[in-house]
Amino acid sequence: MMFWAGLRLFAVEHRYRILGLTLMLRGGFNLIIAATFQTEVYVAWFIGSGCLKVLSMLGLVYAVQDEIQQRYARTIDSLSHGFLIRDRRGYVHVANERCARLLGFNTAQELIGLHVCDLLPHLTRDMADQYFRRFEAEGVQYPIADTAVMRLRNGNSLPVELLGSPYIERGRLYCLVQLLDISERKKKDDLLYQAARIDSITGFFNRYALTARLTQALEQAAADGRECAVLFIDLDKFKRVNDSFGHAAGDELLRTAANRLHGLLRPQDVLARFGGDEFIVVIPDLPPGSAAQMGVDCAVAIINAMRKGFELSYHTISASASVGIACYPNHGSDSETLIRNADIAMYEAKKAGRAEQRVFYDAMNAAAKDGLVIDGALRGAIEANEFHLVYQAITNAHTGKLTKVEALLRWHSSLLGPVPPDRFIPVAEDSGMIIELGTWVLEQACRQMGAWKQGTLDDVTISINVSAWQLADPGFVKLVSQALIRNDLAPHQLELELTERVLIEDAANVQAVLGQLRALGVGISLDDFGTGYSSLSYLTQFHLNTLKIDRAFVMDIEHSERSNNLVHAIIAMGHSLGLQLVAEGVETAGQAAILEKMGCHYLQGYHISRPIPPAELLRFADQRISMAPAPHGDFAI
Repeated sequence: MMFWAGLRLFAVEHRYRILGLTLMLRGGFNLIIAATFQTEVYVAWFIGSGCLKVLSMLGLVYAVQDEIQQRYARTIDSLSHGFLIRDRRGYVHVANERCARLLGFNTAQELIGLHVCDLLPHLTRDMADQYFRRFEAEGVQYPIADTAVMRLRNGNSLPVELLGSPYIERGRLYCLVQLLDISERKKKDDLLYQAARIDSITGFFNRYALTARLTQALEQAAADGRECAVLFIDLDKFKRVNDSFGHAAGDELLRTAANRLHGLLRPQDVLARFGGDEFIVVIPDLPPGSAAQMGVDCAVAIINAMRKGFELSYHTISASASVGIACYPNHGSDSETLIRNADIAMYEAKKAGRAEQRVFYDAMNAAAKDGLVIDGALRGAIEANEFHLVYQAITNAHTGKLTKVEALLRWHSSLLGPVPPDRFIPVAEDSGMIIELGTWVLEQACRQMGAWKQGTLDDVTISINVSAWQLADPGFVKLVSQALIRNDLAPHQLELELTERVLIEDAANVQAVLGQLRALGVGISLDDFGTGYSSLSYLTQFHLNTLKIDRAFVMDIEHSERSNNLVHAIIAMGHSLGLQLVAEGVETAGQAAILEKMGCHYLQGYHISRPIPPAELLRFADQRISMAPAPHGDFAI
């Protein structure tokens, strides 16, 4: 049996041929001795049999250990992760093929005997010893997870996760380490990191990354005694680009604007898209006392760069920028405060006419808080019937007859009490509520005019103010038409008042809307002429019906020759263009007389009448009918 087993082992398992040969010798030796046994050869048989027995037993032990080792090797080689065992000194004792391939070796045997410092860049022997001592500490949870970058034989690097566990063999402590290739995971982590910090449209920082970078810049500035400037940039009229050309064109505008901004900045400056059409620029590491001026200089450069226009969808788009500036440490010591104050300053720049820049100051903060309170109180104010209209008479300068009436909005808030228009109108415009308010004013004014038409005011024109937001509303012309029809009004009985700012907001769109309104028969009036841009091109480009001279010029015509000459020139120009002239802010009989003599058609102001409720206006109209015209228009009540 022993001979047969040796023969089979010799023939089948080439690794165990020596053991097979030993078993064959032992079996054959026993057969020969058994067949020819003699007493005198007993000692020789005993010695020979004992030697062969020892050799065969050692061979069997070796075979069993080798089989276990081969099974162990096959097991670790079948692992999808790299695997190695290192000793206390840091030398590799065991490694699998996967580990060899990960590290750029041909076989696992090439790793045996290498020190771990040969595999990990920047790893010293002291660091390797400290890592091993972690396995000897009490209460340690296994496996110990770490990440590292392995240096490959070809010079490349490989990010891996190391999972370490203790391993004891023959009473000695070893470290068993699994190496997990985390290249793909790191790529995904990098993509997530990019998504969390980089704006997907512009490719620059987003709000999250901005906060981190600004906080870092402020900490550095505090340590070095330096300053920082924060610029809050808003693209004017961006919503109209999206509405007119689509979001793809809007995204292209954002990318182009971001690249222009980036081209104006220093390498150490930070650019981020804050959201929507808003960008923030951080100018760090500025000398003490220079942040405000550096911010202004950068803001002016930004405004000029945005004025150049943008080529989108085969059209040249004009999109200006308004910039607010806040400085560290004067306007705040943390990122949130600085951004908020720069935002407040930006809105002040918008109120100044857009394409402007403003540096934050403390009074702006109080105004912003007031705006928030007003904005909250405006919500639901229409439903709560907190608004009402008053009417200011506009009379013929020569006859004193009531010819026009301007509807003026008033608000008595249940929370704030009476709120003047110069406080709540700008807030309504910023929040977009001006469209809802304007619609309410239009309907109420036309309804009141319809009621007056049944009495003595059948030939009076009612005038209402219109904002840029309303003209941008695609349904505005239809809204006007329906209001006239519902209240049985002729189109010429309604006049819409615009400011110069409204005309320049979106000249092409405004011109188209005004053309539709003129075709409808509604009158168009330019309010506050002389205090804005006073561009004469507006008077011909938009085909206006009425020009209202601002009160700032009227108030000085009795005492200032310059104001007198200027008003006279405006009236003469209006006559030459066939415009009706209305003088606002007429407060004395002397002013009324001078304006009549100059040829002004209509007068409006406290000398004529204050803004009054509808019933009082009827009494005012009746009194005017019964009065004869006074010389030089002196017909105040």
